[in-house]
Amino acid sequence: MAAPTRPTDAVPAPPAPTSAPPRGGRWIEDWRPEDPQFWEGTGKGVARRNLFFSVFSEHIGFSIWSLWSVLVLFLPEPVFGIDPAGKFLLTTLPTALGAFVRLPYTFAVAKFGGRNWTIVSAALLLIPTIATAIVLEPGVDYSTLLVVSCLAGVGGGNFASSMANINAFYPDRLKGWALGLNAGGGNLGVPVIQLVGLLVLATAGAQHPRIILIAYIPLIVIAAVGAALLMDNLATARNQPRAMRQALREPHTYIMSFLYIGTFGSFIGFGFAFGQVLQNQFAVDFDTPLKAAYLTWLGPLLGSLIRPLGGSLADRFGGARITFVNFIAMAVGASIVLTASLVESLPLFVVGFVVLFVLSGLGNGSTYKMIPAIFRTQAQLSVAAGGDSVAADRRALRMSGALIGIAGAVGAFGGVLVNLAFRQSFLSSGSGDGAYIAFIAFYVVCVAVTWVVYLRRGAPMAGV
Repeated sequence: MAAPTRPTDAVPAPPAPTSAPPRGGRWIEDWRPEDPQFWEGTGKGVARRNLFFSVFSEHIGFSIWSLWSVLVLFLPEPVFGIDPAGKFLLTTLPTALGAFVRLPYTFAVAKFGGRNWTIVSAALLLIPTIATAIVLEPGVDYSTLLVVSCLAGVGGGNFASSMANINAFYPDRLKGWALGLNAGGGNLGVPVIQLVGLLVLATAGAQHPRIILIAYIPLIVIAAVGAALLMDNLATARNQPRAMRQALREPHTYIMSFLYIGTFGSFIGFGFAFGQVLQNQFAVDFDTPLKAAYLTWLGPLLGSLIRPLGGSLADRFGGARITFVNFIAMAVGASIVLTASLVESLPLFVVGFVVLFVLSGLGNGSTYKMIPAIFRTQAQLSVAAGGDSVAADRRALRMSGALIGIAGAVGAFGGVLVNLAFRQSFLSSGSGDGAYIAFIAFYVVCVAVTWVVYLRRGAPMAGV
């Protein structure tokens, strides 16, 4: 009889990779940011590298998106024949297109990969930049300016794809910080291009707006090349085809989109309109574009810098709580602006608007932290009820990415509403008072919604 064979010893499973995946654009299949060992050994370094280049590309995108908030200062009415209402339309169209493209940009990350789409989205910024440099001169037809200004809206899409991409890289406990830093660095594109415009106005004069465009062309190329060489694609960020429909059936999609109108819609709308508001509201004090340019950058700069703090505060105290207090403060800030307008006090007016910019930046960070927190809470409730933890986590990531895109798009349309409100208010009464009253009323509604849905005792999502 043959001797019995010894059972074969079980072969141990190979250890999880702890070194960064090779660069060159291949998809990362194994990505476990919630695993502390994986995060410290591999994930943190890779995530930070991708975050850096995502911020840079998004920053340039925001600059191109807000390009016309600067260029309208180079279009004196006697030379170009464009009245204040016409200039508000030139800043409204890129805001609208930027809002529209945010949805497809969000899902492009899942379809093509975060690295791959960052390359494409950065390269697309060359189209409005070069087109504007070609046509922008005295005598150009107004309809041509409307077309090229609208093209600048592609820069608004970079935010949505960047946020969806970075959301997948970071663990839940750090999402508020990471998303806040990503968005804040991108938002800085608004004041930076306004500072560039100020520099050009102060040195070369209002006759040379092309200098701004020429300066940004190499930066766009650097953003595209940097993404190609140093970013990665995450397989775990892929959305199922039904993600959009699932998100549209989720009530929190509509609630968070509404709240994001109040935060990001305010930030981008005020950023696009503030220079024109100053020139129209206080025409005597700002009789030249250079004088207005001295102040337009301050609010967007502070609002951008403080956005990561909004995310960090939300990580610590809860996004809903920070958002609730923030909307109360925004209503107070808008009231200060209205009071300053009624008494014609320029210092108080500027202070009120700067306060609004800062608060909108804080609110941007806190509201975006709420999105993954909502679906993380849903996942925990599902697991507690006996559901599969892996499936619940995957749904949370998928739904977070979808809602980030939808809320980003709807919030950007808030910027369109801000510009239209200012345009109508100045057409009707010669001042922005009607718009300021509308802003106050909207912020009060946001306070009520945040309390009822996310803070009221007994609410399913209380404390997110």
